[in-house]
Amino acid sequence: MRIIKTLSILTILSLVLIACRKKDVPKVDYATEMRNFVIEISETAKAIDPNFLIIPQNGAPLTTISREKDGGLATDYLAAIDGQGQEDLFYGYDKDDKSTPSDANGHYLYYLDLLEANGVEVLATDYCSTQEKVLDSYTKNEAKNYISFAATERNLTNIPDYMVNVHNENEEEIVSLNLAKNFLYLINPTEEFSDKETFINALKETNYDLLILDRDFNEEEYTPLEIESLKWKNNGARRLVVCYMSVGEAEDYRSYWQKEWKKFKTSPDWLYRENKKWRGNYKVFYWMESWKNIIYGNENSYLNSLLDLGYDGTYLDIIDAYEYYEEL
Repeated sequence: MRIIKTLSILTILSLVLIACRKKDVPKVDYATEMRNFVIEISETAKAIDPNFLIIPQNGAPLTTISREKDGGLATDYLAAIDGQGQEDLFYGYDKDDKSTPSDANGHYLYYLDLLEANGVEVLATDYCSTQEKVLDSYTKNEAKNYISFAATERNLTNIPDYMVNVHNENEEEIVSLNLAKNFLYLINPTEEFSDKETFINALKETNYDLLILDRDFNEEEYTPLEIESLKWKNNGARRLVVCYMSVGEAEDYRSYWQKEWKKFKTSPDWLYRENKKWRGNYKVFYWMESWKNIIYGNENSYLNSLLDLGYDGTYLDIIDAYEYYEEL
């Protein structure tokens, strides 16, 4: 009898725990809330450094108010951003090293062209490794006047060696995004580089115009001096260094993360579900002030750490999180 009672209590506790995990999703205008979030990040950063770059990745349809073609420009949003990142434009939509179907990239090309026409630089990342496809990716993006990078693998761990020289390598001083002709997107260096110093030295030997890096190497922040040293190409010319920041999901390896959240023993109001495709990444209610406080707006925020470290801007990921909630 005591065993039965114990089992019943455990069952009840399990149900309670499951119920806690299945939070009700608030009904808001998810797209508008994401636009507002990006605008707020931009206003906060540019109040401190007017030249700080704001580059959202994916979510290009936010360009228009209705997210439909000819839907009216979201002018406040366009004014807040300097660039627009787009993954899988010509390669990688269904599978890495495979051409993106025309019906898929055709949808995004409309908004990306609209962004370019309104002074927002497009940064396209294709996932391909076959040299023929790498060259095709660069050719197609260049024809659209997009700055592009052909990543040989999706985890973004390496400096590709598919070319002797960086695509569109140059000796120009890159002091603004519109001057960049190429970029390197590398946010998971620990798989390829043994330590931070080795990684930094490898980056210094390159002539990329723009580096998109993570804030940490194996959970250790770079120093302002290290970031400053990366702002020079190997040929001596200036370049830009931008830091990745996920705003549509939380990551359990970040400084803001608390261990008890992972098992949902306690859970902040903004934390939702784990992304099953990317373990350690969690969906968030990005419109909540408690999550926004982690990202920007106070001296301990993630954005403030990037400004303090001397980055030239931030690359905002999971901007298309609004699509996830709209489809629930």
